[in-house]
Amino acid sequence: MLYFIPTPLGNIEDLSKRAIKYLKSCEIVFCEDTRVAKKLLNLIKERYSVEMTPKEFISMHSHNEKEIVEKLDKQIFQKSVVYMSDAGMPCISDPGVYLVRYAQQNGIEYEVLPGSNAAVTAYASSGFVEKEFLFFGFLPHKGSERESSLVKILDNEYNTIIYESPHRIKKLVKEIADKDGDREIFMQKEISKMHQKWYKDSAKNLNDAMQNINTKGEWVVVVKGKKNSNGQITQNDILKADIAPKQKAKLLSKISNRSTKEWYLELIANQ
Repeated sequence: MLYFIPTPLGNIEDLSKRAIKYLKSCEIVFCEDTRVAKKLLNLIKERYSVEMTPKEFISMHSHNEKEIVEKLDKQIFQKSVVYMSDAGMPCISDPGVYLVRYAQQNGIEYEVLPGSNAAVTAYASSGFVEKEFLFFGFLPHKGSERESSLVKILDNEYNTIIYESPHRIKKLVKEIADKDGDREIFMQKEISKMHQKWYKDSAKNLNDAMQNINTKGEWVVVVKGKKNSNGQITQNDILKADIAPKQKAKLLSKISNRSTKEWYLELIANQ
């Protein structure tokens, strides 16, 4: 049997009794980082006086997941096997989905336990009343792919959830502010941990405030969806148009708070 175990985002008390039961009895542990997994199991042992059976740990992360799955012998699933993420829900911006597909394709019984999820927790905390939302996870780090993702996020009517690292959160807020300074965004870091914080304001105001915000920790950002344009031309419409970069830059500057020169340089860089 194969179990996918969501792990606490920060507070160990968020771990369910059922998760502890399977972690206690399992024989093989697939995990992102064996050091993190062993540390969590030791914490469980100390906190809840639970004896852990000897386990085989197999590192399976985003860089080797396909390779590991391709080499699996399905006989190992005659034992009790778990996959656990470092923090949060397996398969949601974390490894695990290829193992799910392997189980489906090979008739292996599996179960995904409900549990910690930063995206849903942040959305519930955001105060946005709309029930529909999009989830983009981590954006590409740079280049035209990142630009394209941001355009999709800012030019649709749905609230959108993004994950971001402490190293790029300032960049993300500035990118949003440059494209639409009035766009409302909600930001939350270190969910369920001792130093969790949240911020909600316009992109412009948050961009200004970022200079005084400690960015350490993992972030979840919820971007308010675009108001109905009522047939008006959008930034995405202009970017997709088959016209010269100079003309695009002039049009884009008219519907944003960025200059023609700024847009032109960005368009040329992304060609």
